[in-house]
Amino acid sequence: MQKSHSTQAENASRQATYQDVLDAPPHKVAEIVSGKLYINPRPAPIYALAKSVLGPCIGVPFDLADGGPGGWWIIDEPELHLGEDILVPDIVGWRRERMPVISPDLAYIELTPDWVCEVLSPSTRKLDLGGKRAVYARECVGFLWLVDPVARSLEVFELRGTQWVLIDTLFDDAPVSLPPFEAVSFNLGHLWPPHVVHKESPS
Repeated sequence: MQKSHSTQAENASRQATYQDVLDAPPHKVAEIVSGKLYINPRPAPIYALAKSVLGPCIGVPFDLADGGPGGWWIIDEPELHLGEDILVPDIVGWRRERMPVISPDLAYIELTPDWVCEVLSPSTRKLDLGGKRAVYARECVGFLWLVDPVARSLEVFELRGTQWVLIDTLFDDAPVSLPPFEAVSFNLGHLWPPHVVHKESPS
């Protein structure tokens, strides 16, 4: 019994490695923050919908330059290696002047993004708001968007020095035209499923 307790303690204190990420189940999202391995399930549909809709809202005008200025790479769930941390943000953007090409040989990206968006879900909220947000500040990510499908909200932060400064908070179907994508506007309401109205049972 003592040996079992000792093994558990060693595993708890051991610094996670990239091999731990590679060994994670393929249907899970594995990340390492401050030496600790986090393995979370794929998001439920309400959170996946927000990410799936927001990606094209940003990507079409800024990545494809269709109806917008272009000049960005917008990528869903890339694997980032930032220092000793390994993160998988929901959506990430790089200005093409900083990352002109994306090599087909890359398994992960080490260049700090210019913009990160996290969709807050029950399984990832604590990590997104805590350790991951701290890593993004440390690595000088310029802008951080936090989408909350339950609150139907968007918070937009800009990094000033080493601190995140809240630029704006939007709700429901507000028009979105905020840094670093203020050149276009889209309806925040597209990210949410319609409210379900439950009919009362006949008496």
